[in-house]
Amino acid sequence: MTIHFDNLETRNPQQREVDLFSALPEFLTNAMSKAEGLRSWLGDCDPTQINNREALATLPVLRKPELMELQAANPPFGGLADPDALVGNHVFMSPGPVWEPQGFGADPWQSARGLFAAGIRSGDIIHNTFSYHMTPGAFVLDEGARALGCLVFPAGVGNTEMQVEAAAALKPSAYTGTPDYLKVMLDKAVETGTDLSSIKRAMVSGGALFPSLREEYRDRGIAVLQSYATADVGIIAYESADEDGNPYPGMILNENMIVEIVRPGTGDPVSDGEVGEIVVTSLNPAYPLIRFGTGDMTAVLEGQSPCGRTGMRIKGWMGRADQRTKVKGMFVDPKQIAAIVRRHDDVAKARLVVIRDGDRDAMTLHVEAEPGAQPDAEALAGSLADITKLKGKVVIAESGSLPNDGKVISDERNYDA
Repeated sequence: MTIHFDNLETRNPQQREVDLFSALPEFLTNAMSKAEGLRSWLGDCDPTQINNREALATLPVLRKPELMELQAANPPFGGLADPDALVGNHVFMSPGPVWEPQGFGADPWQSARGLFAAGIRSGDIIHNTFSYHMTPGAFVLDEGARALGCLVFPAGVGNTEMQVEAAAALKPSAYTGTPDYLKVMLDKAVETGTDLSSIKRAMVSGGALFPSLREEYRDRGIAVLQSYATADVGIIAYESADEDGNPYPGMILNENMIVEIVRPGTGDPVSDGEVGEIVVTSLNPAYPLIRFGTGDMTAVLEGQSPCGRTGMRIKGWMGRADQRTKVKGMFVDPKQIAAIVRRHDDVAKARLVVIRDGDRDAMTLHVEAEPGAQPDAEALAGSLADITKLKGKVVIAESGSLPNDGKVISDERNYDA
């Protein structure tokens, strides 16, 4: 697993920096000429002068709220996409809503590199359990796997018994999907006496891969690595491993993008090692997002990976700069909790608590009633599922018992266990 995908991965780091910022001015010039929304957002920026990190840091950070406003004002993409990318292609919708066009080429989300680092090779059969419905998650891995030469089974989500039966018949060598659903499949296989021993490797994303869960997979003979991705730009970083599948520290940044770590709420880059928000400039001509603020937190991990790849490493996901929280691979936004409260006149206040229940994410909506009211927990659970597209419990809390700390969503999962 120490063989590299291409020579880009082993460039001298200084040469990589030169290559990226030599390409950026021309890229920006072309992007601004084709995407009127980008041109408007960047204002009087002279793209020919954006040729180093200091110059890039003078541009505004585009975060999800601003992106949604741009798209609402100029649907569907806010004028940020190249019109040529919208011909004969895919468009996706993520919670928000946020619209994402698929890029050009055979691997538009740049996932083949991460799959290769996970030990997946041409000829492998991939059981892909990301959702093919509306959101781009499944296509991010599907497109890259097929570009790599893999045969992909588009399993999607749910129907676990049928998925297990299909995997037993097809005998995939690798799994792609959220970290915990693989365990659901394996446990169902044990329960039904089905053999899924063909699965030897996995690339997971869309949630935290807890150390205990990774170790359980190793005990079951499966080497599992993870990638960090967003629906907007694709694979941002990925893990690599030694020849036995043991992961090296940190995650390696993908090629053809510039990543900055900035102080949350600002566009100011922080020092290496300091925790901040991940901001990405993707050199994707179809959807040129410049200084896109992901809302996710991390820090630069000093040094190069022992695998020989020379790209900058990050420490992995270290929380959210805002309160948007990923549950079972889907983001839940404070605005969605506010929408639930607005729907129920007898609710005064609500707080969503996210925990780990065994090896799976679980969420509970705690609500305080209006004076004299008695909210219907079952109706609230229905609204929670309807608005967030995720199931959760509802607890009616005593008046004044919810913390007065400004939190609408409280992520109480232990990411070190």
